[in-house]
Amino acid sequence: MAYSVLLAPSAERQLKALAEAVQRRIVSRLKALQHNPRPQGVKKLAGEDDFYRIRDGTYRIIYTIRDKELVVLVVKIGDRKEVYR
Repeated sequence: MAYSVLLAPSAERQLKALAEAVQRRIVSRLKALQHNPRPQGVKKLAGEDDFYRIRDGTYRIIYTIRDKELVVLVVKIGDRKEVYR
């Protein structure tokens, strides 16, 4: 039961703006979400409807899970100082 990982257009732009080494780390985390959309260390964001975040160093990946459709939609990728704004 593999999920499809989709990036919102804004998340895709944010990913492309990162350094190449960081991009590779983030992409490997995104690929891991295909098999387990709720990995160890995931947190549900307070005050938001069904948004989750995972950490990769100082970077955060914000996403929502559509279990009925088997889709993980990534809405934001960025440094922890900016991603929650």
